Amino acid sequence: SWIFILEGLFTILCAIASYWIIDDFPETAKFLTEPEKVFVIRRLRADMQYSAGGEKFKMKYIWQSLKDWKTYLAMGIYMGFDGPLFAFSLFTPTIIDQVSFKATAANLLSVPVYVWACIVTVIVGFMGDRLGHRGYINLYVVRLVGYIILITSQNAALSYFACFLAASAIYPTVPAINHRAWVAGNVEGAYKRSVTLAMAIGFGNINGAVSSNVYRAEDAPWYRLGHGIILAYIAIGWISSLLFMILLRVENARRDRGERDEVICGKDDQPGSESNLKAAKNGRFESIDAARREKGDEWSGFRYSL
Repeated sequence: SWIFILEGLFTILCAIASYWIIDDFPETAKFLTEPEKVFVIRRLRADMQYSAGGEKFKMKYIWQSLKDWKTYLAMGIYMGFDGPLFAFSLFTPTIIDQVSFKATAANLLSVPVYVWACIVTVIVGFMGDRLGHRGYINLYVVRLVGYIILITSQNAALSYFACFLAASAIYPTVPAINHRAWVAGNVEGAYKRSVTLAMAIGFGNINGAVSSNVYRAEDAPWYRLGHGIILAYIAIGWISSLLFMILLRVENARRDRGERDEVICGKDDQPGSESNLKAAKNGRFESIDAARREKGDEWSGFRYSL
């Protein structure tokens, strides 16, 4: 228990220290020169992150996150992938051990599984970045196949092979969707993004308390109940990812049709023109920059990445 206590205390101390160590925005980063700050800010703004230039805290940014459907689907996505991640990380040696390998051999045999997961994670990361379609990564069904095999298998070699399938699907999806990639990239505004990620990651990690206790000793050696529960988690993450992608695509189409256009004062249209009256419900702003700053990813020019 002291191992966990000390590791936990170290994490808490690092979190406290990060308040003073980590810079909030590129323009305040002490380790960047002025030309580098300009370069980073321009690059991020070109990637639909207008708030990269700095943002003042307002309570409305928190409410924007709490009222956004993306926040709650993100919680479902994180639940569907963090739950299996905790269970797989904790019980891979146990699963291998119980299908005919003993403790030392089981721990050693778990090493190739993680090496393979590392290789696939790097490959998938490069593919997601180059293709710009991280959402599709979440929808490939290898992890479903892996756990279906684990549930039905009574063969040690086949179960070991299924561990490779599960690892090659669970580990790549975590950085691809969770940590500052797909979900974060589709939420604009530094404070809104912080709230969304805090809720999603927090909810996902809470489910680790469940999934780390589903492999009961009485279910050995095949642990079908545990595998079934993890399969249900994966299904929740898959469905949430599919809905997330569909709704993002629908919202992009609405913006392409001009349904989210705002009124920008100073445009050629007169205040009482038909086009401005239709756009009035989306807000009136003195400039496009003001609209981007106030609305974040709800700005009509923002396009969600699939």
